[in-house]
Amino acid sequence: MGEVPLSLHVDTKLKEKLDNEARLQKVSADDVAQRAIASYLEYLEREREILRQRIAEADKGIFISEEAMNRWVESWGTDNELPPPEPDIFPDK
Repeated sequence: MGEVPLSLHVDTKLKEKLDNEARLQKVSADDVAQRAIASYLEYLEREREILRQRIAEADKGIFISEEAMNRWVESWGTDNELPPPEPDIFPDK
């Protein structure tokens, strides 16, 4: 994979943290920044995929009612703690 130059401006404190981390890892600040950017972008991709999956699940129209969720949450920490509720709202067929 080829490399291209990238220039960006960061505040002084962030630059100090970047340089310190580079010293601790015995690598260049460029290496630390590149890994940090790659990690952040991978995180965003995962979050978008999770959101896409949740939207697809919601589009099915199967949900747990607010009442059922409230009963369950209100039971937490009591002697009669309820199991997690099952879906009780289904799409019209």
